[in-house]
Amino acid sequence: MLVTMLKQGVAAVVGLSLATPIGAAGPSPQVRPAYAPGDGAVSAAACAAVGIPLRDDSRVDEIILSGTRTGAYAPPPPVTLPIQPTRKEDRVEYGAPPPPPPPPAPPALVRPPVVVTNAAGQTTVDGVVVPGRPGTRADTERYPDATPNPVRRVADAPVSTFSIDVDTAAYANVRRFISEGQTPPRDAVRVEEMINYFDYGYARPGRADEPFAVSTAVAASPWSASAGAGGRQIVHIGLQGYELPAGERRPLNLTFMVDVSGSMQSPDKLGLAQQTMNLIIDRLRPEDRVAVTYYASDVGTAVGPTPGSEKLKLRCAVAALNAGGSTAGAQGMVNAYEQAEAAFGPDKVNRILMFTDGDFNVGVTDDRRLEDYVADKRGTGIYLSVYGFGRGNYQDARMQTIAQAGNGIAAYVDDLAEARRLFGPAFDRGAFPIADDVKIQVEFNPARVSEYRLIGYETRLLNEEDFANDAIDAGEVGSGASVTALYEITPVGGASQIPERRYQANRAGDAGGDPTGEIGFVQVRYKLPGQPTSRLIQQPIANGADGPGSTRPPEATRWAMAVAGFGQRLRGDPWMGADFDTTAILDLAQGARGEDPYGDRAAFVQMVRAAESLPARREP
Repeated sequence: MLVTMLKQGVAAVVGLSLATPIGAAGPSPQVRPAYAPGDGAVSAAACAAVGIPLRDDSRVDEIILSGTRTGAYAPPPPVTLPIQPTRKEDRVEYGAPPPPPPPPAPPALVRPPVVVTNAAGQTTVDGVVVPGRPGTRADTERYPDATPNPVRRVADAPVSTFSIDVDTAAYANVRRFISEGQTPPRDAVRVEEMINYFDYGYARPGRADEPFAVSTAVAASPWSASAGAGGRQIVHIGLQGYELPAGERRPLNLTFMVDVSGSMQSPDKLGLAQQTMNLIIDRLRPEDRVAVTYYASDVGTAVGPTPGSEKLKLRCAVAALNAGGSTAGAQGMVNAYEQAEAAFGPDKVNRILMFTDGDFNVGVTDDRRLEDYVADKRGTGIYLSVYGFGRGNYQDARMQTIAQAGNGIAAYVDDLAEARRLFGPAFDRGAFPIADDVKIQVEFNPARVSEYRLIGYETRLLNEEDFANDAIDAGEVGSGASVTALYEITPVGGASQIPERRYQANRAGDAGGDPTGEIGFVQVRYKLPGQPTSRLIQQPIANGADGPGSTRPPEATRWAMAVAGFGQRLRGDPWMGADFDTTAILDLAQGARGEDPYGDRAAFVQMVRAAESLPARREP
């Protein structure tokens, strides 16, 4: 049964644009008006009345695959991606969109093919053995290779540059593993995505043309064996985005791109994706437009761009989706972009939302070619976000690649509660952009810092020269979103993590300067939506010789360190002190829970407790 109710009442806060230490009090929250409820319940009669007949489950006398009768399985021919080079700034002067395609024919009343793995390990489609697709229960999940960032000597490399990351897929996926009593694979634990899962209450900017406020704090490293006087420290950088008032949020032009292949045929995949889509539908405004497309062995459009006032029609289109067949993801991508282009507007938020386990197995399946196609399309102003579902064959590496290329976000939906979080309080953070190509660069003062290590962001690193190059793509930030980054640093005179060099000329020396001055300098570069030229924010990172931040860190910093410490322990990072165990993580987290309106921090504490009993990781 479809779930269409959305928890009403979402808190929003608006503040002043100030460069503020982390932990400073923000303005009082204001209640955002809830969107109008839906316009009717899904039923066979109601959907037939809006031209979308639902599937009749009683029709089991036909074997139908891709609309034709068949006695053997045959995948469709490979698709050639129609890539046409564009530039990102082209979307500013996009001009009139192409004429809309003719309305799609109503979905046929046919039963989808049944994909089954039998006891002999064979995969069958409607009882026919599929050549080349032997059934297997083996885990085929894939994650990006991401070796933890090394410790760097400031004398050699004083500058650290990376693209922001507001994705949260890793946190929800790690939670799924732990809830099932499994130790997550190392590469599944992206520490920055775990840290950025939480709201830290940073001071908020008050102007759309200056959409970020930067906060900083410095604290003693809780997992460093030499923590304390002269020991390693944590530099906490918080970037808070401007929250658009309701009247300034542009109309949405959304296209649902839904994987309905056989691998999605389970309640935690297509069933949960349908519930998720209905949460989005319930939030639509009359000026918004949504199209529902699907792909499996073949591709199609359940409904073309439809006003947000016609919620029942959209829900019927979602209800008509059924899983079966192979996965022609590239063909589905082409079809989704065509629908997005049909309702395109330079004054709209044009975005494709992809719901999948990422398991493409027909047509173009090479990540690099898919990445090129999606990156090319983002130049037209159509972005793509990816929402992952399921387990066993979850292709996280592919989804990360596609989402980053599409200037979108990647999230993992492990249950309905996570869907409500993503499309309730966090909906605007992914729907309404406030800045494109957001990059962070930190330069450390060699008179104060001898070594540093960026915690996480391994898949987002940039070269130093990329920071000022506006042709280099980086992450997008949505309304009210925040970004958190942590560095572990070794102050000058502290215990070095890098052995001293043999020759004096190659050793790190005192670079001079004021020993009580700033320890670093943070810069943020961003583009306003639709603008080709970036803007710059600059702020020093200050911490006096006896700075109070080292001994009395704010709540937000303590919470971020607890989450970062847990992620690094799960990943098996070599910099964690032996005494920084589960008890130490829990003590740090329990003392920094603060206000927790949605229970996210309480749930994290329970996850840490559950992880204590996980089996040891089996190394390959």
